Amino acid sequence: MKGAVTHQAAKNDAVPEKEFHAPAPGAQPEGVTSERAAAVYVRTMFGEIAPRYDLLNHLLSLSMDRVWRRRTARRFRAILQRPDVQVIDLCCGTGDLTLALERRAGATAAAPAVQAARRILGADFAQPMLVRAAAKASRARSRTRYLAADSLSLPFADSSFDLVTAAFGFRNLANYQRGLEEIARVLKPGGEVGILEFAAPRWWPMAPLYRFYFRRVLPRIGGKISGSAQAYEYLPGSVAKFPEPEELAKWMEHAGFEDVKFETWTGGIVALHHGRRR
Repeated sequence: MKGAVTHQAAKNDAVPEKEFHAPAPGAQPEGVTSERAAAVYVRTMFGEIAPRYDLLNHLLSLSMDRVWRRRTARRFRAILQRPDVQVIDLCCGTGDLTLALERRAGATAAAPAVQAARRILGADFAQPMLVRAAAKASRARSRTRYLAADSLSLPFADSSFDLVTAAFGFRNLANYQRGLEEIARVLKPGGEVGILEFAAPRWWPMAPLYRFYFRRVLPRIGGKISGSAQAYEYLPGSVAKFPEPEELAKWMEHAGFEDVKFETWTGGIVALHHGRRR
């Protein structure tokens, strides 16, 4: 876990900037041809696997998913500990990152845990996921609020939040560009975004092992335990189609973010993308 690699999207006036290419539309499950159908597919799929979602996340990642979420929350500790901060965790699933953000926001005398929880929202468009997030929050005595919301059309006014996060959910949006634009819309000027996503490792010893695991092992185990082979065939395909970190950084800049950077962890299999709204 040590030695994370950080990259800064830098501009050099002496070198012509590469032409910007609009991103691929978004998540494209096999056989699905429209954005609306893709959204319905993803919502239904995550609703079906919700009962086993946490178990499989921890099992299939060897519990590294917990570490990645905690590390993400730590990266934003300065903004989280502001007494008046407003945060939304998009595509929150069962709420693991949302709760990690709350814990980090509450780790200061200036913002007691109860107060911090009231300033953090979790949002997802799969209702079964939200049911489990709320149950988990109740067991943890958390007061974080959860709501059903589509990340491509959020029910909030412009400039509502200081921080927007998403962990392993942005990849499933039906339109990536609109997702970035919507995040920029609800962020206050100077507000920050953090997108944690899978990436394709480039380090030689890790890359072939990762491909074998994602293509051969994960679909078999995930499908058997969840009861949905289709869902765990979709997962490696969605990761393979998702843009490389450098490309996503370009899209973020085009959508209105500055100081865009990303860092890769655990041999390059995940990347945290960070930017600030202009």
